[in-house]
Amino acid sequence: MKKKELPPCPVALTVDLIGNKWKLLIVRDLMPGTRRFGQLRKSISGISQKVLTQNLRAMEENGLIVRKIYAEVPPRVEYSLSPSGKALKPVIAALAKWGEHYRNIIEKTHNKQ
Repeated sequence: MKKKELPPCPVALTVDLIGNKWKLLIVRDLMPGTRRFGQLRKSISGISQKVLTQNLRAMEENGLIVRKIYAEVPPRVEYSLSPSGKALKPVIAALAKWGEHYRNIIEKTHNKQ
């Protein structure tokens, strides 16, 4: 995302950068550390190779992840969070906390019925 394209609202900017479910799950899965493409694909249920590649490229262009290519045969590629990506940890933690809260409310509602 180019600087001139940045939305003035910080919430809109954040949503632009990580606002789809795949990007959020990629960030979640990279929080513990570096992962290879295949590891990410296995850990993110339902994502296709094409969609994972597109999202990884976009996140790399936006400075959220770092891609490291090793000169081996076959080539090995690893992905990790950049400092900006790592700064999303409290955001992901807040989403997880809210999700647990919501799940508890829904389960209590269903148990009363």
